[in-house]
Amino acid sequence: MKKINCFISCNDIEQARKTIEQLKCSESVHNIFILSKTEGVSIEGAEVILIERLFSTRTVQKIAEKSDAEFSLIYTKDTALELGQYALERFYRIAHSAQAGLVYSDYYQIADGVRSPLPLIDYQEGSLRDDFNFGSVLFYNSELLKKAAKETTDEYLFAGFYQLRLKVSQYADIVHINEYLYADIEKDTRQSGEKMFDYVDPKNREVQFEMEAACTEHLKKVGAYLAPEFEKIAFAESGFPVEASVIIPVRSRIRTLGDAIKSVLSQDTSFAFNLIIVDNYSTDGTTELIRKHAAGDSRLIHIIPERDDLGIGGCWNVGVAHPQCGKFAAQLDSDDVYETRNTLQRIIDAFYEQNCAMVIGSYTMTDFEMQEIPPGLIDHKEWTPENGRNNALRINGLGAPRAFYTPVLRAIKAPNTSYGEDYALGLCISRQYQIGRIYDSIYLCRRWEDNSDASLDAVKMNGHNLYKDKIRTLELKARQVLNRKKTGIL
Repeated sequence: MKKINCFISCNDIEQARKTIEQLKCSESVHNIFILSKTEGVSIEGAEVILIERLFSTRTVQKIAEKSDAEFSLIYTKDTALELGQYALERFYRIAHSAQAGLVYSDYYQIADGVRSPLPLIDYQEGSLRDDFNFGSVLFYNSELLKKAAKETTDEYLFAGFYQLRLKVSQYADIVHINEYLYADIEKDTRQSGEKMFDYVDPKNREVQFEMEAACTEHLKKVGAYLAPEFEKIAFAESGFPVEASVIIPVRSRIRTLGDAIKSVLSQDTSFAFNLIIVDNYSTDGTTELIRKHAAGDSRLIHIIPERDDLGIGGCWNVGVAHPQCGKFAAQLDSDDVYETRNTLQRIIDAFYEQNCAMVIGSYTMTDFEMQEIPPGLIDHKEWTPENGRNNALRINGLGAPRAFYTPVLRAIKAPNTSYGEDYALGLCISRQYQIGRIYDSIYLCRRWEDNSDASLDAVKMNGHNLYKDKIRTLELKARQVLNRKKTGIL
């Protein structure tokens, strides 16, 4: 039986030739194809497939037309591929024995001449984000690849590969091999804090619309799609000491917390509000700074939790449970500021105007001195009232600043983590209630060296991504259960 067909992206002929030489060393390879955007390209040992865009639906269909072996390997980079010992045989053995739909592996990343191991994470049902890192070698079951391509009626320019793996995941498992089976060259050497906002960069909006459409189709197929029907809120609960509380969890942020405090206490509102700072055992003078501000303004409530095992989410639970917490609880990170004096007013007005249990604003990226930096405004305009909560399962964040109707937040409670707790709350709330949006910038988000996600190594980034994928998996399952109950299956 023909085992493997190989499809190689090619913008650099010399790099492609090096990859072909690697592939030809394996007896498992049946045919090699070059995916080229340039007419007239000819490389010995490979057949050229002319394409317009690498990740388009049409490219997927052209690959499917040529996939006459049991498995199809797709290499997505233009740099030379370096295969490990018997790497293709290992891919084949795992894919064949597990009857997997798609197999991927850990790999070595070569950046600026330095070779580093890059471990990946396991795929799960909730791994719906379109930037999930499979590496550059995708090893597909050809029969399922063909089936997915045949069933596709969309003509995506950017989301073809994304739709392909979602469809294949409906038919068979996506399997991760925890072995370093190849090496490739990485040209994008930006730090994690610079890469993480690519998906909300306005210049990528057309891409995001396609990704949303593909994900929504998948959610409908797997029974996790939610129609735009929301529970109404009367905002009838009373007995709150103030209308709103701004909550700042903090640990050792002496350099920035003063600015955050001033931006809250200078808010101009038509209602009473306070500021609750949950001081999570700071050691750099932050505690003394809070006490100084609290002595000068009774609206500032300083809390040091009884527990010493709290993350950001745990600190939020402490602040929201406090008897001085208002009817609405608004977020402010300790190194950010509200952009104008009417930010809090606009947030609270949005609850009543949009009848929602959570409001998310828009923010402007700045440096430490609060000067705007690219990509500037982050407004999440891809969110729509009709499909926002479905698209929320694909994107890696919902935006900021966030605010909550306190009774709902007290009932749900935040996960006691320091990463993804806000995302988990947003997904859970959106299952039942509408989430309101403010698309004007009302918040300045500082990017500096002490941000928790400014420069993460692969292990730390994997931990964050694995946790958010787990959050998505749990939410996807909850929505499937909800839909089955609605239809009387449960």
